[in-house]
Amino acid sequence: MNEAAARHVILVRALETTDSPDKPWNDTDAAWASRAAAEVVGSEADADRFLARRGALAVERLADRDRQLRRLAEGRNWRPWVGSLMVAVAFALGILMDAVGPSRYVNLLAFPLLGLIAWNLLVYLTIFVEGLTRPFRRTPARPGALRRAVARLGGSLGETLATAAPASPFTVFRNDWAQASAPLTLQRVSQVLHLSAMAFALGAIAALYMRGLVLDYRAGWESTFLDASQVHQGLRLLLGPAAQLGGVPIPDAQHLENLRLPAGHGENAAPWIHLFALTLAFTVVLPRALLALISGLRARGMQNHFPLPLGDAYFQRLQRGFSGREARVHVLPYSYAVSPAAMLLLQEGVTREFGPRASLSVAPPLAFGDEDALPPSALPDTPPSLVLALFSLTATPEEENHGAFLAALATRLPTGTPLAALVDEAGFKARFDAQPKRQEERRRAWTRVLEKHAVTVTFVDLTDTDPGALAETLSHILDHSARPGGPR
Repeated sequence: MNEAAARHVILVRALETTDSPDKPWNDTDAAWASRAAAEVVGSEADADRFLARRGALAVERLADRDRQLRRLAEGRNWRPWVGSLMVAVAFALGILMDAVGPSRYVNLLAFPLLGLIAWNLLVYLTIFVEGLTRPFRRTPARPGALRRAVARLGGSLGETLATAAPASPFTVFRNDWAQASAPLTLQRVSQVLHLSAMAFALGAIAALYMRGLVLDYRAGWESTFLDASQVHQGLRLLLGPAAQLGGVPIPDAQHLENLRLPAGHGENAAPWIHLFALTLAFTVVLPRALLALISGLRARGMQNHFPLPLGDAYFQRLQRGFSGREARVHVLPYSYAVSPAAMLLLQEGVTREFGPRASLSVAPPLAFGDEDALPPSALPDTPPSLVLALFSLTATPEEENHGAFLAALATRLPTGTPLAALVDEAGFKARFDAQPKRQEERRRAWTRVLEKHAVTVTFVDLTDTDPGALAETLSHILDHSARPGGPR
């Protein structure tokens, strides 16, 4: 679905998942929207088309009931004119920049454009390092202050807002949409910043030649620590590519010695202006144009194929209702025997969360030390909707055993299957109920081990937990697993 359709879907989700006495939507409306969307798209349509049509029908029905909702549904997440204005301002600032200093001498070692080139090279290095380290981060890097400011100017809803509970559906929507649209907003902001940097460099180049038409600039250099041969080597390194392409040779050390200030009087700066302009084009204009093109293509792709977390509990329920497919939850205990009471509780929680047609399967417990070779019975033949690794809090978590078990299990799961961990506290509470500090320490130990494998961990008492609370836990697991950058 595209960006507009995704906005409608998330708005309807906020209405359907938020408890509010005055919201203009109820269960009857939700059932109508699902039924009407299914009739329009047909039984052979995929979930993406069904959800997009459902959101459009719901917004169309709701538009006459609430003006605020209509404004939110029709709102835009980006103001294109802001980007155009920033590019124009950057070009004007480049022209206004005193590119050659207050005097008419072009100091070859203190040329203001050298700072512009160095800054852009530093930006490229930062982008390169960020790209290399991105796969190893658990959470996405937080945008800098400049990117956040541009996002706000562009009309993005920005960061999520801290609100007192209970939140209204409209506040929930704003927060959800800010999170869902963050990757698209980041690409749009990146495109604007790259185009602005390119425009600034073009403005600086234009200023050089416009001033050179009416003023006689002289080129020279001065330094306390460098001699002519060292200056020659530095200029060859910096301006060499431009010199070869433009056919403007870099003078030798003896010639540069004659340009040394204040003893020398310099020379006509035109060849040097050509060299610096070409260098600026190679190091700033062309790379920034390429980066802007990449960001623009990525933004266009996200705009036309908006990445929604369709694996979360809400969307899973809608898709199951549309397709008639039942949910399958598979539990795999590790060195833990599931009691009949715990089995009944798990079944009740699954039924409450996924509906009466949902099925629960529990594999035979895997013995301690057998984690390296999972038996065929560890996973069902039919791909499950959710896999839960079940542990006992009485066990001391060990990376070489419990961690290895999770790693082996993750490699066997179909791509996209949510994997989470349940840690039963019943046995530990029975032995150390009067020592809550010890229980908390054991929880932290389990969390440290399991989070290394990007697995959501939840602590439950399978002998004394309300089935409704367990159902909410399963919903949380699905939501967390479906978030970008969250566990698999």
